[in-house]
Amino acid sequence: MQISSIIRRAVAGVAAASMLVAVAACGTSKDNKTAGGEGGGTIEVVASINQWGSVAKDLGGSHVDVTNIMTKTNVEAHDYEPTSQDVAKFGTAKVAVVNGADYDPWASKAASATKATLVTAAETAGIKEGDNPHVWFSAKVRNNTADAITAAYQKADPSHKDDYAKLNKEWHAKEDQLESKIKDASAKTKDVPYAATESVAWYLADDLGMKDATPTGYAQASANESEPTPSDIKAFQDVLKGGSIKMLVFNTQEANSTTDQITGAAKSANVPIVELTEQMPKEYTNLLDWMSALVDQFAKA
Repeated sequence: MQISSIIRRAVAGVAAASMLVAVAACGTSKDNKTAGGEGGGTIEVVASINQWGSVAKDLGGSHVDVTNIMTKTNVEAHDYEPTSQDVAKFGTAKVAVVNGADYDPWASKAASATKATLVTAAETAGIKEGDNPHVWFSAKVRNNTADAITAAYQKADPSHKDDYAKLNKEWHAKEDQLESKIKDASAKTKDVPYAATESVAWYLADDLGMKDATPTGYAQASANESEPTPSDIKAFQDVLKGGSIKMLVFNTQEANSTTDQITGAAKSANVPIVELTEQMPKEYTNLLDWMSALVDQFAKA
């Protein structure tokens, strides 16, 4: 991990911790909310990232009021520094949904200092710090997290238990459709070697049966959030030019001069590029629609 990244994370962690003492006294902002019932006994829900917030909304319907913290696709998500307003939003929440696996540690700290029922997506599938944190791309994690959110709602609002069960069933029906689409697409993508500027979509590619052929040196540097060496970059460019890589996955949210060199090599070698982001783009209202669109991109590339 780069020194600057470590410093930013440390500062963010200290800032979040220092803000927790004020959380209980602060109200919940209406900014970045996923539309839901206002007042009237609705469950206040805070999600650290908008893709999990969309799942929380789908599973709660009019019974929940969801606030999303991270929503922008033009910032580096791993280095997000929470504001006092961000932390304060957890103060009145009954349910908090965070990603976990060290993707949003500030959110986990903020939520743990409150009485909110905490749902940590990564933990629902045994994924821990040091593992790939982009768990919303995993069918297993999506399913497990959805059930954990429903259980949290039923605990917070038992009078609407049946409503939450119905919404959960409807959500799983849509997830099942997505997984059927993934299975169909895998007939084309199975065993296809791909490389990635960052392993953001690894879980989805794995569900599609694809093979990660990203050069080891570059992949390790990316996973550690450190700068790849010039030889790592050249090795990546060479393998793209060699023709063994059939697809490049590019996380535009983490674009820089290094990724410019990699995407440039892919274009020169006519290697198809699938562009994506970490946070759900604003044109999508829910995680499943976003995943479905990405499956189409992978299948067409």
